[in-house]
Amino acid sequence: MTCYSALSSCVSASSLISIVTEPMLKEGHVKSLILVGLAFLSVLAGIHEQEAWAVNPSGYGQPGGEFDIRVRRVPASELAKAQAMKPPFEPTPEILAEGKEIFLGRGTCFRCHGQEGKGDGGAAKILPIKPRNFTNPKFMNYRTPGELMWVLKNGSLGQSGKVPGTGMLPIVGQFLSEEDGWKVILYEISLGQRKH
Repeated sequence: MTCYSALSSCVSASSLISIVTEPMLKEGHVKSLILVGLAFLSVLAGIHEQEAWAVNPSGYGQPGGEFDIRVRRVPASELAKAQAMKPPFEPTPEILAEGKEIFLGRGTCFRCHGQEGKGDGGAAKILPIKPRNFTNPKFMNYRTPGELMWVLKNGSLGQSGKVPGTGMLPIVGQFLSEEDGWKVILYEISLGQRKH
């Protein structure tokens, strides 16, 4: 078992294989496997810089704990531009259904965020940073759709300089079109608006 004391999390090789790689390989999701692996490595690579973060990342990796939802991933220099971005369509039932299909399918979002968007996907069990819980209704009080699109386009690799990145790599422009990215975002927003 390998432990990363800076993040108070431990990862065993058997967990990595059984939880993430086997299901992905069985289902033919080699891209997903590569994405999860790269995300995990990018998180580990950023651990040594944690002293520079404005917010103590010690809450990362704690069971059931989601990092402070008020802390932005978008750098201050790009925030106004990101916040100005708007979805090109309304969240109709058809758009939300398409977003869900992408989230659970080729977007591979569910691998980290879980089938219901609660941040409890298979990869969440081995990542030192808990993925976002989109069912948390408070989260959208602090985020605009444009900020979410910025993260889909740029990933969450610590660019804000305030907190370490989550390790999420860019998705839009790499694996999804911008239109599909907006559908996923509208679906994610809808998860926080449902009665649970």
